[in-house]
Amino acid sequence: MTAADDRYTVPALQRGLELLGQFNRHTPELSGADLARQLDLPRASVFRILHTLEKSGFVERVGDSNNYKLSIGVLRLGFEYLASMELTEHGRPVIDALRDQSGYSAHLVVRDNRDVVFVAKATGRSALFHSIQVGARLPAHATVLGRLLLSDLDMAALSALYPDRPLPAHTPKTPTTLAQLKALIDVDRANGYGISQGGYETGISTIAAPVFNDEHEVVAAVSITVPAQQLDASQTDVLVPQVQQAAAQLTQRMSHLPQPGHRPSKQQTPSEKIAA
Repeated sequence: MTAADDRYTVPALQRGLELLGQFNRHTPELSGADLARQLDLPRASVFRILHTLEKSGFVERVGDSNNYKLSIGVLRLGFEYLASMELTEHGRPVIDALRDQSGYSAHLVVRDNRDVVFVAKATGRSALFHSIQVGARLPAHATVLGRLLLSDLDMAALSALYPDRPLPAHTPKTPTTLAQLKALIDVDRANGYGISQGGYETGISTIAAPVFNDEHEVVAAVSITVPAQQLDASQTDVLVPQVQQAAAQLTQRMSHLPQPGHRPSKQQTPSEKIAA
């Protein structure tokens, strides 16, 4: 920001936004003393900011303690943002139709740095997946969803995104090196879809396909979750084309590109690719 731009900055608002940014899934609760130390601000200033945010519904006290946590006001803003996104506007009817066709919960996800973020969902018949909420995050490197969303990145870009080694292992199937991750990314990109069978959470299989913009860059992924540790050939040969079709429909809505063929070639079905 230039010196001229600084004239229009509101310091108190900037400090309030920086304070809200200190709360995350690893530190969901913080005291005024914690925030004062992290932001290098006087405790009196932090108290006034917290009081203002509390009255506005953006933070709330945790019981009778001195700790604070984010409140419903932040969530409301998040949902309003998601509702305003063109992607979710076009994606909701697509995943609704995919849910109706497949019978399974369908999701629309995007990537935020190293996380996969669920931005829309259509709940299937099984109550098993009702807990996957809009706004939920998963580690990109450890999920098939993330591999598809990372597929535009070359090795240099992956190295910049993941400077720390090894990559965190969430299950025995999680890639822990960039070479392993890139190999999985390349396979999914070549196939035009990805399948995870108990790869991140036991008893759950995920089928996903990428959504592209008008420059053929991956901007999202469409997926379904199946309550099964393994999928048989008859399931994948039906479900994979359904997910690909949904992703292609959303790609067409978002980019106006000609809709590509969706069914795998007659020479090799999805189940045959998985077995290869």
